[in-house]
Amino acid sequence: MPRILHTADWQIGRLYGSFDPDDAVPLAEARFAAVERLAALATAERLDAVVVAGDVFDAQTVSARSIRRLFNALEGYGGPWIMIPGNHDAALAESVWTHAARLGALPSNLHLALEPRVIELPEPRIAFLCAPLTQRHTYGDLTEWFDGAPTPAGWLRVGVAHGAVQGVLAEDIDSANPIAPDRAERARLDYLALGDWHGTRRMNERTWYSGTPEPDRFKGNDAGQALLVSFGETSAAPLVQPVGTAQFRWQQRVHTLSVASDLDALIDSLAQAEARDVLDLTVTGQVDLADHTRLSQALGAAEARVRCLRCDLSALQLAPTAEDIAALHADGYLGEVINELRDATGDEARRSQDALAILTSLLAERNAREVTA
Repeated sequence: MPRILHTADWQIGRLYGSFDPDDAVPLAEARFAAVERLAALATAERLDAVVVAGDVFDAQTVSARSIRRLFNALEGYGGPWIMIPGNHDAALAESVWTHAARLGALPSNLHLALEPRVIELPEPRIAFLCAPLTQRHTYGDLTEWFDGAPTPAGWLRVGVAHGAVQGVLAEDIDSANPIAPDRAERARLDYLALGDWHGTRRMNERTWYSGTPEPDRFKGNDAGQALLVSFGETSAAPLVQPVGTAQFRWQQRVHTLSVASDLDALIDSLAQAEARDVLDLTVTGQVDLADHTRLSQALGAAEARVRCLRCDLSALQLAPTAEDIAALHADGYLGEVINELRDATGDEARRSQDALAILTSLLAERNAREVTA
């Protein structure tokens, strides 16, 4: 029973410019590690081929070192790798692929389709109908030729393409690189391996997006997987099994603090975060001085434990109570400043809140030193 691994959207060379360098580098490195895990999986499962449905690289300008590292990462699987370019690494006249060829980096077991063609693997009796992108955006269906493409009798027909299934995916990605939703049926495909959508998604029983093997955004779309595809001896649809491949877990959370229990829940949630988590946290609502201190401590502890914590507190209002202000011994002018900052509105509100947090923290630290002195 032939079996293949379907993967796509490796985005090797991606830069995480919105992250601090301490976080951006490990996130970029995780993409190479994901490829190594795919190779190890293919070897352990004794698969007949690994199919990579485009966007192997994130850009045409990937460095020579990154190109070599990527193809070195394939060494863990000695079987055939089937690859096509996607929109990020389209097969232009001068491209990342021509650069790789000049470097002599392309391994002998790589079957690379830089133009539309059929790649035949005699031993598992699979014909791969490949529709690479030769420019970043196209407005015609590059898989249309699959319908009449001849393949050896009795062989499996597997399509490989990169683009947007029309009328199914989000409207904002349907404008370029279109793919007919019934292409597998029209072209008598046993399976259609797609790339471009970064999450795992079933279009129909023979058409799937594998998604990226390592998440790269906070979208909840089942990223971080590859697809193990098993073909039977009859014309029945293949068995498609998602396999987890992600090193990091990307999560986006929004917490609104209205009552004391809301903060307790947020602190508990932060305490459960792990070293593999990449968190994007937005906190809104209102807290008094004591709760603001608790939140700051919980955020500091979580930041030291997780891979990355990005926190937006711009909509969180610090509202010291009368008891908070009295406890700070902020009499006279300081008391007036605190009240003005607390009551600020409009364009000055955010800066006033930041100033209030700094001032009250300094006063609290001063009082703590005086108590212990």
